[in-house]
Amino acid sequence: MSSEAEGVVVLEDKVLVIKRIHVRYRLEGCPDDKREAAERSHTFHASRCPVAKSIGSCIDITTELEFA
Repeated sequence: MSSEAEGVVVLEDKVLVIKRIHVRYRLEGCPDDKREAAERSHTFHASRCPVAKSIGSCIDITTELEFA
């Protein structure tokens, strides 16, 4: 699995502020019979992620999962 994150940063009162983060997960070599489990895990992983739990209330975080 690999991931890449992209953020939206704006200038507020001469200070850079992160407004949004989008994370794209790429899962390589996942067998077809395991994709449903991977998708199911993806739907709730943010609720168990320490980073998302820490900043999710002040920064909009979205994710997507793609299979390669």
